[in-house]
Amino acid sequence: MSQTHSRYIQVGDWYFEIKAVRALKVDEYGEPYQAIANCNINGNKMYIDGLLNKDDDEFSKHDFKSFYQFAQKIGLDEISYHRFQNGESVHKEILVAPEKQVTASKTVKKNPQEEVKPDVVPMRLVK
Repeated sequence: MSQTHSRYIQVGDWYFEIKAVRALKVDEYGEPYQAIANCNINGNKMYIDGLLNKDDDEFSKHDFKSFYQFAQKIGLDEISYHRFQNGESVHKEILVAPEKQVTASKTVKKNPQEEVKPDVVPMRLVK
């Protein structure tokens, strides 16, 4: 998935809103998974709940990066989760930066000695 999508879709007279997501860590969908998490979305915040890893594997920075990128793609502002690490209860809240948009830019020359690139403003999902 490489586009930003809305968190709701209208079908007929109904709006369907994404409020919960099940995330699976697996090489190929349908195969046994190494980890599972339930993500609850409220407003612009996502809470990662019920995170279970096979064989007591750690929730790595690489794993968290996937959740972070997912949150960016659907336009969330914050992620929070609760884990036990080294026998201690740890609660984390992380702010999510807007996803960087790939934008083509063109070099504009005002004079042969000076090279200026136009400002690029990232686009944000409008709700």
